[in-house]
Amino acid sequence: MKPAKETVTVHSNLTLDPQNWQQMRSLGHQMIDDVMDYLQTIGEQPSWKPIPEEVKQFLNQEIPQSPQDIGGVYADFKKYVFPYTKGNIHPRFFAWVQGTGTPLGALADLLAATMNPNVTIGEHSPMYVDKQVVDWCKQMLNYPSSASGILLSGGSMANITALTVARNHQALKARKRGLFDQPMRLLLYCSSETHSCVIKAAEIIGLGTQGVRIIKTNAHFQMDTAALEIAIGEDLANGFLPICVVGTAGTVNTGAIDPLSEIHDICLRYGIWFHIDGAYGALCKLDPRYAEELKMIEKADSVAFDLHKWLYIPYEVGCALFKNAEAHRKSFAITPSYLVQATRGLAAGPESLNNLGFELSRGFKALKVWMSLKEHGLQKYADLITQNNRQAEYLGDSITANAQLKLVAPVSMSIVCYQYVATESNLEETNELNMEILMRLQEQGIASPSSTILHSHFCIRVCIVNHRTRKSDLDLLLTHTIRIGDELSAAQKA
Repeated sequence: MKPAKETVTVHSNLTLDPQNWQQMRSLGHQMIDDVMDYLQTIGEQPSWKPIPEEVKQFLNQEIPQSPQDIGGVYADFKKYVFPYTKGNIHPRFFAWVQGTGTPLGALADLLAATMNPNVTIGEHSPMYVDKQVVDWCKQMLNYPSSASGILLSGGSMANITALTVARNHQALKARKRGLFDQPMRLLLYCSSETHSCVIKAAEIIGLGTQGVRIIKTNAHFQMDTAALEIAIGEDLANGFLPICVVGTAGTVNTGAIDPLSEIHDICLRYGIWFHIDGAYGALCKLDPRYAEELKMIEKADSVAFDLHKWLYIPYEVGCALFKNAEAHRKSFAITPSYLVQATRGLAAGPESLNNLGFELSRGFKALKVWMSLKEHGLQKYADLITQNNRQAEYLGDSITANAQLKLVAPVSMSIVCYQYVATESNLEETNELNMEILMRLQEQGIASPSSTILHSHFCIRVCIVNHRTRKSDLDLLLTHTIRIGDELSAAQKA
């Protein structure tokens, strides 16, 4: 006997639009008010708060099967999510290299999400906004107008996109035949301070970690170009094919800038693709004090940089630019029948962005850049970047002037690495002391620097890519560093 069939209810008028539009409108107004209050008073809040266990338990519930009241959903957000953010919009957030966002940038994301376009293909306004923002990115770095580019999620995707183009251009059959038919092993060169995403990119595009030559750095954490040229010469003599050198415009550890002009000359001599990872520091070119040192960005074959770092745009948006537009396109262009462009109608418009990168699904990330640049103008952004750099120099001078503190690396761009110095302490004890100082600065909500290790020294690392930071915030950081250090030192002696 066959089991009875289940009765399935068929609905014909289901929708995700609200049944009560006025309720949704009122909630939206409340959200905007709450967001603006939060942003206006962010500096009065702790820089970071530990997440209570009850919150973690609440955020570990099973998927809801039935509708919940939207007011209750928002109340849950305000109680369990909103208070426990990372804090990178706070004026005393100095960890890693993470930007702050702006009120209009946040509203732009609301508008973009409302339109909800897939910005890859078609005759619609977001395609033209995207193209204009890429053109503006070229103008920001004084890159040739004939160059091509693409907006991406950030520096990691920008670097892997650039290195894919470098591989395909230097090894002409790589896209069609892969790396198995290559007569010589392909090699990429970068310094020991290069961001780890470059190593990951090398793995993903088939070079592997053994296809990456790590070049030592000098005392200022910059690539040793003499060692670079020796390595290239040895590899050529051994029958390998050097395809790309990655220079860094602002390392994450110390803000060091590789000798880009020397690297460029070496790449020219050997016919090697010159890529610059400027995820953090490319836009520092807008600071007159660094403009000459970073001018070589204009000569690079490709450059990757983030707009959600030092252009203070809300996450996420980065950019990759290519001097050789044809090499860029040849690395990705593909046109299946369902993506053929028309000369009229919805399928017309600019060239599909699928021909310039991996993605076929892309949000309208250009809108927040477009609206932000129109709101403030490029000069104001240049002034803010300059302000952050001068703030770092001020912090470095303050550390140098205090016998209880020590600079561990030269101040470069907006990164400062320092230690609290305890008398009669060895290296291990000093490192442990500074680690505890860092933890207490964060846990007490005073400030949120991060850490790094330089020449075996544990450092408190400050990176200022923050339009809300003031000198008083930096003074507060040092005051509490010394206070906590003194308390810990006294406790050790007791």
